[in-house]
Amino acid sequence: MSNPTITLYGAHWCPDCRRSKQFLGEHQIPYNWIDIEQDAEAEQTVIQINDGKRIIPTIVFEDGSFVTEPSNADLANKLGLKTTASRQHYDLIIIGGGPAGLTAALYTAREAIETLVIERAALGGQAAATEKLDNMPGFPDGIVGIQFANRLRQQAERFGVELLQAQDVVKIHSHDNYHCVFTADGSEYSAFALLITTGSRYRRLNVTGESSYIGAGVHFCATCDGPFYKEKRVIVVGGGNSAVEESLLLRKFADSVTILSRGDSFTASQIIIEKVMADPKIDVLWNTEVVEFVGASSKLKSIKLHNNKTGADSELAADGAFIFIGLTPNTGFLDGSGIILNKWGFIETGHDLIHNSAFHNDTPAKERGFVETSVSGIFAAGDVRAGSTKQVASAAGEGATAALLIREHLKTV
Repeated sequence: MSNPTITLYGAHWCPDCRRSKQFLGEHQIPYNWIDIEQDAEAEQTVIQINDGKRIIPTIVFEDGSFVTEPSNADLANKLGLKTTASRQHYDLIIIGGGPAGLTAALYTAREAIETLVIERAALGGQAAATEKLDNMPGFPDGIVGIQFANRLRQQAERFGVELLQAQDVVKIHSHDNYHCVFTADGSEYSAFALLITTGSRYRRLNVTGESSYIGAGVHFCATCDGPFYKEKRVIVVGGGNSAVEESLLLRKFADSVTILSRGDSFTASQIIIEKVMADPKIDVLWNTEVVEFVGASSKLKSIKLHNNKTGADSELAADGAFIFIGLTPNTGFLDGSGIILNKWGFIETGHDLIHNSAFHNDTPAKERGFVETSVSGIFAAGDVRAGSTKQVASAAGEGATAALLIREHLKTV
C-alpha cells in the first residue's frame, strides 16, 4: 500500500470532509485522515494554517501547499487530473474507464481511431479498488487491483488514448450520425460512435441510519477505508463473493470481522469460503439482517439486527460496517437516450433486443452486434451490460469485442 503524502484534517460530522474523502477514495489517492476533534495538536495546525480560523476540511499536500473547503473541481485541479478534453469531436467516445473501457480504447487507438475516455472516478473501475485479482489470465501469482489498473491505463496512453477524469456525464443525445455527450461542467462532446462502460456501484441497504453514517462508519470499499480500522471491530454485510473476499482484506487491519449473511450459506467461490471459515479473526452470523445503524457523536457505534429464522432481535457493537449486497448499474444518465434497459436498469444489447417489445428500429435486432444497444452506433460492455458476468477478464474481453464492432461501424458513417 502506498505511503500517503496528503493529509486531510477534518471531523466525522463534517459533510464536506466526507465528500473530500469520497473523492480521494474514488480516485484511489492515498491520504492520512486526522480528526481535529480527537487531536488537539492537529486542531492547532489547522488554525495556524488558516490564520486563526478553524476551517475544515483543510487538505495539506507533500510540498506544503494546502486547500480549504475545496470543491471536487478544486481537488481535481490541484491533483492534476485532466477534466477538459482537447477537442470537441472524436471518432469514438468511451464513457467509463474500467477494464472494459480501457481495453476497448487501446484496441481502437491502435487502429488510429481517435478515442476519448471519460471517467468520473479512478481509472480502472472497481478492479482498481480490489485488493488482489487472483483469476486474471497471465498473472500466476495474482496482481493487486490498483497495479492492474495502472498498467491498463499506461497501455492505453501508449497508443494515444485521451483520458478525461473527474468528469460526470449527465446525458447523451443522438442525431443523424452523431452522438453527443454532455458533462457536468457544461461541456459537450460528439462522436460517430459511443461505448458505454460505466459499470455498476454497490447497492445500499436503505435502512435507518445508513445514510447518516456513510463515511463515518458505513463504507462500500474495503481497499479505500479498511486501513482506518486497525485493531477495531468491523462488520461485513453480504453473503456473495464480494463480501467474503473483502472480509479477508479487512481482517488484515481489524481486530475482528463479523459477516452478516441473510441466508444460511454463502453464494461465493468455494475456495474463498474455505479461507473465511478457517480464519480465527472472522465470525459469521447466518440468517441475520440489519435493521438500523446506531451511532453517537457522528460515529457508528452499533448495529441493530434481526434473525429472519428465529425472529430474535439483537444489537452488535461495531466501529465500522462494510456493505456488499450486490450492484446497481450506472445508467441514470441514459434517461431519454432511447437506449433500452432491462427491469434492473442494465443495458440490453444484441440478441436480447429481439425479445424486448420496446425495441423498434429500422435495423433488425438480429443484425445487432453482440454488444450493440438499441441505438445504432452506441455500444455497451462490462458490468453495465445485461447478461455480463461481472468479472474483470470478461469485461476486458467485451471491451475488445466492442472495439472490433465499432471499427466496422465507423466504416459506415
